[in-house]
Order: sequence, then C-alpha cells, then structure tokens
Amino acid sequence: MTPDGDQLRDGHDHGGQGHSHSHGHHANTRAVGFAALLTGGFMIVELLGGIAAGSLALIADAGHMLTDFAALAFAWFAFRVARRPADARRTYGFDRLSVMAAFVNGLALFAVTAWIMIEAVERLTDPRPVTGGLMLAVAVAGLVVNILSFWVLSRGDRENLNLRAAILHVIGDLLGSVGAIFAALVILGTGWYPIDPILSVLVALLILRSAWRVVRESGHILLEGSPAGFDAAAIAADIAGAVPGVAEICHLHAWSISEERPMVTLEAILAPATDPETARAAIKARLAERFGFDHATVEIKAAAKPSSGASGLPPGRARPI
Repeated sequence: MTPDGDQLRDGHDHGGQGHSHSHGHHANTRAVGFAALLTGGFMIVELLGGIAAGSLALIADAGHMLTDFAALAFAWFAFRVARRPADARRTYGFDRLSVMAAFVNGLALFAVTAWIMIEAVERLTDPRPVTGGLMLAVAVAGLVVNILSFWVLSRGDRENLNLRAAILHVIGDLLGSVGAIFAALVILGTGWYPIDPILSVLVALLILRSAWRVVRESGHILLEGSPAGFDAAAIAADIAGAVPGVAEICHLHAWSISEERPMVTLEAILAPATDPETARAAIKARLAERFGFDHATVEIKAAAKPSSGASGLPPGRARPI
C-alpha cells in the first residue's frame, strides 16, 4: 500500500519489490501524463467547436474536460512530486500538495457550474440556432479521444487510487461526449434546439457532483480527518485480543497525508514480562495486514503494578477510545 515515494523517504530495503514498484510508478506517471495531454488538447478543440457551432452542450463538456484535465495534471504532478525525498521542513514529503491542489480545483468547479446553469436558463428562454453537423463532428472526435485516453490509463496499475480516480474522470468525459452526440443527432433530425441547453444542464450536474466529492474528500484530509472506515474502538479491541501481551490500547489516532498514505499513532500498555520490541513489531504487523496502516507510531508503556484497592483491566482488554 505504501507508494514508491514512501520507500525512498523511509530508506527501507524492499529487495526485489523496489524495482517493480518503481517501474509501476513510472508507468502510471507516463499514462496519466499522456491522458492529460490528450484531454487538455481536445478541450481547446471542443471549446472552439462549441463556440463556432453555438452549442452550449459542447462548451459545457469542454468545461467538464477542463476540470478533468486539471485533475489528470494534478495526478501526474502528484506522481512526480511524490518521488522527491522529505526534508527537514517537510518530514512527510510532498504528497499533501496534490490534496491542496484538488481542494482549490474543486472550489473552481462550482464557479464553472454556476456559469453553465445561468447560460442554460438564458438559452431555454431564448433558444439559439445550433449547427448540428459541426456539433456532431466535434462530439465524435471527443469520443475517440476519450476512448484512447481510457485505453492508455487502463494499461497502468489499476490498484493505484490516483490512477483509478484519473480513469473515473475520463469515463465522465466519455459519457459527456456520448450525450453531445445524442443532442447533435436530435438537432439534425428534428431541429429541436432546446435539447442543447438541457443536455448542458445535465453535464453541469455531473460537474457539480464531482466538485462536491473533490472538495469534501480533500477538505477532510486537510482537516486531519480519520481515513474512511476507521473505527478506533474496533481496532483497539482487535489488537488487544490478537497480539499476545497487550493489556490495553489507548490514545489511538489516525489521519492521512494523502488518500494513499494513512497514518496511525497509539499507546500500548503491556502485561508484565512482555518484551516491548516483540509487541511493537506484532502491533505494527497487525495494523498493516488487517487495517492497511503501513506507517504506524507505537508507544510502549509497561502496565502499572497493582496496588491494594486499585482496579485494573485484565490482559486482553481494550480501554475505550
């Protein structure tokens, strides 16, 4: 789960796996970079075509492609920057930069959506002619570009969250091109121009949905929110029950540097005669294998000696978090 950049920062020797991770990382970088160039280049073509044809649907889809180009560019940038080593001022490296960029990009999407909605309302009240033939040609070209981008990205590491997010963006563009083709066919067949602003509203709603998810998820990470599915009480109870010699787990906290880099810290209180280093290694192994935390800071504390009248928890119990 730890990206290749983590291996470089932590200085761990991963043997033969290091080369394969590095190769996959470079392959993902190239795939996302190529898809970003395709998307950004055709975005300009679609915008100019939409203006020439008078099609708000094409202009809206170009806006959608702009957001996806930004997302793909940020993904490419994240792959590139993540390879840089940490330094004295940035001990966790540079992964958080892509999260900050995603947050700003998501806020910008709200402005794009508002403009499309306002323009669509104006065109519904005052329909304008649309050149259906030009609109169809540009939409078909967009479909071809999106299929090519999807093919390039699908050849990368599909387990990588950054790459999977990029693929979802391209699928959204592909659906927008299909919708624009449908609108162009309706205009050519019936001359019903309102289909163009109606379709642009649907595309805008797709953009708005994506924008909200980007802002919500990136904002959660920036606010040091816990990773999705994190249950402190369940993790504490699991470790206390599964790792021999652990009497209690307390002060358990989790957050994320990026979507792919969850972190956890905790304090483990050990039963008497338990070897601290053995317990620490077992706790870290359990966190990685069971809960996906490859980076854990575990503080070890010996159990207090019982005194008369004192009550304590028996070994294997977890203190509520």
